[in-house]
Amino acid sequence: MRDLLIVGAGGFLGAILRYGVHLAAVGRAGLFPLGTLVVNVLGCFGLGLLAAWLDERPDLSPELRLAFGTGLFGALTTFSTFGVESLDLVRAGEAKLALASVVLNLVLGFGAAWLGRSLITSVA
Repeated sequence: MRDLLIVGAGGFLGAILRYGVHLAAVGRAGLFPLGTLVVNVLGCFGLGLLAAWLDERPDLSPELRLAFGTGLFGALTTFSTFGVESLDLVRAGEAKLALASVVLNLVLGFGAAWLGRSLITSVA
């Protein structure tokens, strides 16, 4: 239960930050989803910093990873996890797995979004 509260507290901050970035971006780029781009880039950068910092400091509590990695950056954008995990695969010498992950996430994610929208719009 304690871990859930830690993740929830970080997630609360991440969700508020995401909404704030959205509000700041509204109307600045026409139809282009600028807010999403900004949170994805900031999230990838921030989670990359956090992951490297935590790798160098194994003495730090696992609660930090939960609060900031899973909570804050998870609520800000799951794209940051996708970016860091893909990079970790490349760093581990698994470039083919990284490429497969990137392609599958993009193609299947886009396809699932299309399917979900199609199911609803075809019924309405």
